Amino acid sequence: MPEDPEAPRAPVPFTIPLVRTTATRHEDPRRIGTPPGPDSRSRPDASRDPKAPRESGTGQDLTKEVRESGGFLARAALLTAVLSIAGSVLGLARDQALARLFGAGSDTDAFLVAWTVPEFAATLLIEDGLAFVLVPAFSLALARRARGASGDPVRALIAATAPRLLLTLAAVAALVVAVAPYLVEALAPGLPDPALAVDCTRLTATCVLTFGLAGYCSAALRAHRRFLAPASIYVAYNTTIIAGMSVLGGRWGVRSAAVGVAAGGCLMLAVQLPSLLRQLGRRPAPGPGGQPGHSARPVALALVATVLLFALCRQSQVLIERFLASHLPAGAISHLNYAQKVAQIPMTLSLMLCTVTFPVVARALADGDTARARARVERDLALAASVVLLGTAAVVACAPQIVDVLFQRGAFTAGDTAATARVMRVYALGLLGQTLVGALIRSYFGAGRPTWYPVVAMTLGIVATSWIGAWTVGPWGTCGIAAANAAGISLTAALLLAGTRRRGVVPIRVRPVLEELSRPLRAALVATLAGAFVADRLAAPGPALAAGLLTVTVVFALLGRFLGAQGVAPAFRSVRSVTRRLAHGRFR
Repeated sequence: MPEDPEAPRAPVPFTIPLVRTTATRHEDPRRIGTPPGPDSRSRPDASRDPKAPRESGTGQDLTKEVRESGGFLARAALLTAVLSIAGSVLGLARDQALARLFGAGSDTDAFLVAWTVPEFAATLLIEDGLAFVLVPAFSLALARRARGASGDPVRALIAATAPRLLLTLAAVAALVVAVAPYLVEALAPGLPDPALAVDCTRLTATCVLTFGLAGYCSAALRAHRRFLAPASIYVAYNTTIIAGMSVLGGRWGVRSAAVGVAAGGCLMLAVQLPSLLRQLGRRPAPGPGGQPGHSARPVALALVATVLLFALCRQSQVLIERFLASHLPAGAISHLNYAQKVAQIPMTLSLMLCTVTFPVVARALADGDTARARARVERDLALAASVVLLGTAAVVACAPQIVDVLFQRGAFTAGDTAATARVMRVYALGLLGQTLVGALIRSYFGAGRPTWYPVVAMTLGIVATSWIGAWTVGPWGTCGIAAANAAGISLTAALLLAGTRRRGVVPIRVRPVLEELSRPLRAALVATLAGAFVADRLAAPGPALAAGLLTVTVVFALLGRFLGAQGVAPAFRSVRSVTRRLAHGRFR
């Protein structure tokens, strides 16, 4: 007998309703990311009431929804891109301020050990982690609301999860404050000034609570297709850290950066709350009799555990790097940090489209439309790979010039520039793997089902990172640590891609995806050589950087277009569209 989704349930810790979706294995012989045709969609569940209202995006509404969502996703991706770039620029300004005020010595190393807390909190509670649980959950609640379920499934979901999450986050934050000395000792046993790191860790521990609530708001807003407030959180966050260092740095030293982290977490929550409250204040139209649609079943902690363990394993790469670097001379952790912050910008930009489209994938899976979800994921893989490979080519070709222009001033010396540039080039070799992991994980968690395969794949990558890092840190120092990071995440990406057919909810076609990835990869190799050649011909770092970046971009775009890379073609179409509008004076 089908379970009544509106019947009272016994309270279960952090219980989230999960939909049973109907999978399809339809094979499309065309290139990856081809939108599903009318015959490629999953058939409706036979148990569904034929008199129930049809879902948005099914049947006759599919063509209209795809057409409308395409324009909406383009606008949302553009908005997210602009704010992501702004957040990244402010992140660079934050790192510049840290380097200028405190250099790359023992004080900065102490703060960067404490920085592990907000890094983990951001990954677990905002960027990955809870987002893979909450976005599908809110998408399912919205789908049930659209089918006319009685009551408001969205408010019911918030009432069931938000109070428990708040209490859990507060308890974890208090625990981090209490165990800060032991945490610092475990993370960096060779640190010269552990007391300073303990102070900074206790100040940053508040972000466990604020980041968790900010991530909850972000997931709810993204599921409602509201992207402005979630995309602006890092603008507010980095601005607050910069202000904290500028105002308090003279008196409190590097502790001022930790104060900025704590205040920035509060601001991340504040910029989203008004938008979320407005969204929840809109009463949904009353449904026709409370049709339940799909049968729902509760999932207690299984889904939450698998998602958080995956995110925890992924972020633990940072712990391994800093543990190994803590035994190197002072400044090693700082060199790794600055190199990562710059090199990760291409990865961040490449995954912005995946951030926008993840609610679309989750909603398609909630509606049982696996073919549409697969087409979306494959298109995103092609575009994300092209973006990150272009960025990788730029970073490898122009690493010394980038670090010189961004950081070499004040306490940051020419020796720091050379060391950071070497690490950056090696670290960039793993950017494609980082991007593929971020894009592919939606194929496993997009339907809100618990699966342990991603955790196993990530664990194997972490083991590889640990072993390779322990073997290479002696002879190669920080470059050996960066090489271990690149190797470990690339192994995880390969395992996730290979497992999508049998383990994932979205059955991605591996061979066409690999063939497509080879096109921008070849273009990136040639662009790297050309950009490095041009950048090395000029002595001044500013002009050399500009010439190198221009060369990389032009060579990559032309060669990618020649090779037929799907991720490059949309950029050319956008340029033609802008040129046409400018020629006709249509911009206002």
